[in-house]
Amino acid sequence: MAEFPFLGGSFNGRSPSFDGQRSINCYLEPSESGTSRSAAVLYGTPGLAPWLSLDGGRVRGCLRFSENVAIVVAGTKVWKVERSKVATEIGTVADVGPVVSMASNGTTVMMVDGPGGYFIDPAEGTIAAVASENFFGADRVDFIDGYFIFNRPDTGQFQITGLYSTDIEGLDFATAEGGPDNIVSLIADHRELWLFGEDTTEVWYNVGDVDFPFQRIQGAFLEVGCIATASVAKADNSIFWLASDDRGFGTVQRAAGYSPQRVSNHAFEFAVAQYMKAGTVADAVAYTYSQEGHTFYVISFPTANATWCLDVSTGLWHERLYRDPVTAQLERHRSNCQMNFAGLTIVGDYETGNLYALDLDTFTDNGVPLPLIRIAPHITNDTKRVLFHALELTMQTGVGLTEGQGADPQAMLQFSDDGGYAWSNELWTTIGRIGERNSRVRWLRLGQSRDRVFKVTITDPIRRVITSASLDTTACAS
Repeated sequence: MAEFPFLGGSFNGRSPSFDGQRSINCYLEPSESGTSRSAAVLYGTPGLAPWLSLDGGRVRGCLRFSENVAIVVAGTKVWKVERSKVATEIGTVADVGPVVSMASNGTTVMMVDGPGGYFIDPAEGTIAAVASENFFGADRVDFIDGYFIFNRPDTGQFQITGLYSTDIEGLDFATAEGGPDNIVSLIADHRELWLFGEDTTEVWYNVGDVDFPFQRIQGAFLEVGCIATASVAKADNSIFWLASDDRGFGTVQRAAGYSPQRVSNHAFEFAVAQYMKAGTVADAVAYTYSQEGHTFYVISFPTANATWCLDVSTGLWHERLYRDPVTAQLERHRSNCQMNFAGLTIVGDYETGNLYALDLDTFTDNGVPLPLIRIAPHITNDTKRVLFHALELTMQTGVGLTEGQGADPQAMLQFSDDGGYAWSNELWTTIGRIGERNSRVRWLRLGQSRDRVFKVTITDPIRRVITSASLDTTACAS
């Protein structure tokens, strides 16, 4: 049997006839030793391990304030959450928008949600609305050198508070003047302030001027803006965002110095274009996290009900989807925001008050089966027929559970002979009961085709590790 390139990322673009690969809830890890069994391995993405459930509704934001304290916004309620999982309600806010933005100066947290703003004192357990007549709302807030910095909605202006203060003076504002567009989002990175407009981006820094401390960096101007306020996130010593300019939209860009670098692929960009036709992508929300040496940029599209994820270490995209237990439909991932807290990667549910740990040793989404789906590349022989005698996956076997679903774990195979448009009946084979480590995951007598695409699905709550795939075939003369 000969190996074929089964492993990879999602490249399902405009035409499945060209390339219909999909990696759903799985990602690639290349070998670093050079002597491993294969050049790469396909791992299942982390499941959602229940951590804490809060009253109030959907989790709209979470922020690690200190090693032992986090601030979480669930619907209309603001919670002080301790490392020990003790949660104390400290106040209520308006339920505006799917996410809020928060930043800390070490003693106070500022939170904004668009029309409103709040100052939170975690030590005292209090919250108060921003009362200054000089505050006009804000979509994003961050912190640099002692100042809270936030945008003024529907303008090109941003404002700052006093130094380590919650005071907002009427003259403490500036305008991003490199382009005439409004500020959509902002973020602080390496003590620099990135101001994302609709079509352009510019970078400012603290020059220490007594009248206004921030000034634009000469030459730090990008002719690429941002289409989704909450898509801006930091990772891998850089910034990522869903971009737009006066020529188009829909790529994910990464800051390379003061230049934009495209990191999305055509499949992702095709999907974004379809989301825009059907509704909007301006509501996209993103977060980043690192786990076992991989850094991920996770972006969800609430209106389109879809989630994509970039593995920054490999440059490959995959999809993260939740399977509804009632309809069996694949939907956006449950996570809406993220924080590194209590030694865990904690995410908040976009629909409930649940907090979860992203856990590679959990194989369900809060008890709901987490499907791994891999659609492989096309297999052709210069338009000639190919007889498929056997397909075998090399994977970690014998990982069944002691009882219940997963006691006899199965892998399901389907194939398409029309370029990935229609699929065969389901063909099931065992992955091996617990301890059966010599089990062979294979399917026999798979017919013939001039253009074959294989799809493998695993839904049992077991460890998923696929190292390669092999085919036994015969090439026909015509």
